Amino acid sequence: MADPLALAIAAAAAGKAAESMTEQAQQAIAVLVGKVRERLRRRPGGIPALDAAGHDEAEMEPLALVLEREFEVSPDFRDEVAGLWRQILESGAESGVSNVFLGKADKVVQVRDVQGDLTIN
Repeated sequence: MADPLALAIAAAAAGKAAESMTEQAQQAIAVLVGKVRERLRRRPGGIPALDAAGHDEAEMEPLALVLEREFEVSPDFRDEVAGLWRQILESGAESGVSNVFLGKADKVVQVRDVQGDLTIN
C-alpha cells in the first residue's frame, strides 16, 4: 500500500477528491496537481502515471507509488505538497468537513451532526 499522502494526492489528481469540495478547494487542487505535474515531468513514467490515474484505487496506485518515490528523494517536495494538501483540506467543504472515500465497499454511510437516536439496518 502506498503512502497515505501519496494516495490522497493521486485521488485528487484523478478528480475524485474534488467532487464534494468548494470552488476554492477545487482551485487549490488544480494548483497542487500542476505542481505535481511539473515535478513528474522530469521523471520517466511520471506523466503517464498522472494521466492514467482513474477513479478506482487500483488506477491511482501507480501514481501514488511514483509520488512516494519522489517524496523519498525530496523531503522538501513532500513537505511542500503536504502543506498544500492541508490547505485544501482546511478549505475543502462549505461546512468545514470533507470526506474522501477510497476503496471498495458495498455500502458507505457518512453522517454528521446526528441529534437523537440513529438506527441503520
